[in-house]
Parts: sequence; structure tokens; C-alpha cells
Amino acid sequence: MATNTEHTGNHVPGAEKMYHEDASTNSTDGGIHRQMTHEEHQTALAASRFGYGPLAHVTSSARLPAFGGEFQPGLYKGVETRKFANPAPLGLSAFALTTFVLSLINMRTRSVAEPNLVVGLAFGYGGLVQLLAGMWEMAVGNTFGATALSSYGGFWLSFAVILTPGGFQIEEAYVSQQSELAFFDAFGFFLMGWFIFTTILLVATLRSTVAFFLLFFTLDLAFLLLGIGYLHRNAAGMPNPPVIKAGGFFGLLAAFAAWYNALAGIADNSNSFFIIPVAHFPWSVKGKERRQKDEKGTA
Repeated sequence: MATNTEHTGNHVPGAEKMYHEDASTNSTDGGIHRQMTHEEHQTALAASRFGYGPLAHVTSSARLPAFGGEFQPGLYKGVETRKFANPAPLGLSAFALTTFVLSLINMRTRSVAEPNLVVGLAFGYGGLVQLLAGMWEMAVGNTFGATALSSYGGFWLSFAVILTPGGFQIEEAYVSQQSELAFFDAFGFFLMGWFIFTTILLVATLRSTVAFFLLFFTLDLAFLLLGIGYLHRNAAGMPNPPVIKAGGFFGLLAAFAAWYNALAGIADNSNSFFIIPVAHFPWSVKGKERRQKDEKGTA
């Protein structure tokens, strides 16, 4: 079972050594090869993280396996030259806490049914902070992380805008111009759209880790059930309580899965007495490598 020690503090083998051997071949002056300056070398190393520049061929061979703590669903380049800290645990934590509170309300925990409290969380933590984490994922070259965290940050911001009491009056506009049923239908469309988007991201995690996959699987079911709950209402014309509660249950699982992946990205041998297992799928690249090693060991 893989741990996040395989994903933190990794050094690209031979990068510094190969620099002195390879830098002279990357720049010429009238046909005469010359060494890179220190500034050129630093620029080239930064560019190589994104797959281009004279040192791209040095770092491209060193790939790390999928890891939810870095919000990476597939092989990715080492991060030893990255000037940014890992933004994934921040985004995951922002998503987890906001989802946790809303899911408890959807489950009618202690008879709490109104989601007003979530509006503050959705604006500040689940929205703004997660959106910033997504932008930082873009800065470190993680397309999946940037897409997912920025999008769900946008989800929480839009959710807060819709439900702000007396603020944007979106629900009131539906009720006054049509009916409350029209708002329920529109909100169901909103949730089903996020179900479709989450399904797209879920497909990209099929070759990652069990913990990473479960995050998107449970979230996908939460969006699906909540959307159905608003579109398929009860006899009184209200969102279907059992279906909404089921959606809240899967949302709660998604929140804990997000916290689990966040902890996997934070905890390492320098700050924790234990390492969080992430369990690579047998059909993933890491799983195949481990199986091949086991086969060679038993041969």
C-alpha cells in the first residue's frame, strides 16, 4: 500500500549533475558552445517543470505516481524545484469543511434544516480560499487540480449567491414571477450540471488511488441524489426528504474523503508519527509496477 512518502521531498535524479553536462549543448554563440549562467539555469529548471526549455528532457523522465494529497490523478513531474507550497491540502480542507456542514444540514441533523449558516462558509472558505488554491494549482502546472479546485470554489460562491437571504433575491424572483416549484426545478438543474462535471473528473481518477477515487465517487453520488431530490419532489411539492438526506450522507462521506486526502498531502516523516496510506489501484501505473516487482521476486 503506497504512502505519501513516495510523493514528498522527491529529487529528480541527476538533474543538477546533468546540468553541467547538458547546459553547454543548449546555447551557442557563433557556433561555439557555452555554459549557462546561473540565472539561465534557474529559468530553464522552472520551464522544465512545464515540459519545455533546454532542461525539459532532464526532468521529464522522473515521474511520480498518482497522489490525492497533491491532487494529481496520474503520473506527474517532481516538485523539488517548485517555489510554491503544495496548495492541494488547503483546497481540499476548504471543500471538506463547507461540504461537511451543508451535508449535516441536508441530513436534518438535530432538526437543523435551513442552510443559512453555510452561506458564510461558502463565500469565505469553500469559495474564496478554494478558488485561490485552484489558481495556485495552475501556477504549479497541475491542470486537474486547477480545474477541480477552481470549479468547486466557483460552485460554493455561486451556491452562496443563490441562497444569500435577502441579498440577490434569486429565489424570491422565481417565487414572485412563477412559483417555488420553478425555483426547485432550476436548482435541480444546477445540481445536475455539477453531477455531470464531477462525473468527468471521476473518469480521470480511475487510474489513481482508492482514496482519490472515493472522494469524487461519493461527491458524484451526492450531487446526483440532491439533484433528483429537487426535481422529483414529494406529494407536498417540496424537495424529497429521504433523497435529500441520502445526498447529505454521501456528501458527508465526500467531506471525510477530502480531509483524508488533505492529511495525506500534509503528513510526512518530518511532522507525523505515521504516514497516510492511499492505496493505488492494481491497474494503475504504480499498481502494475508493484505487481511486476512481486512477480520478479517470486520468479
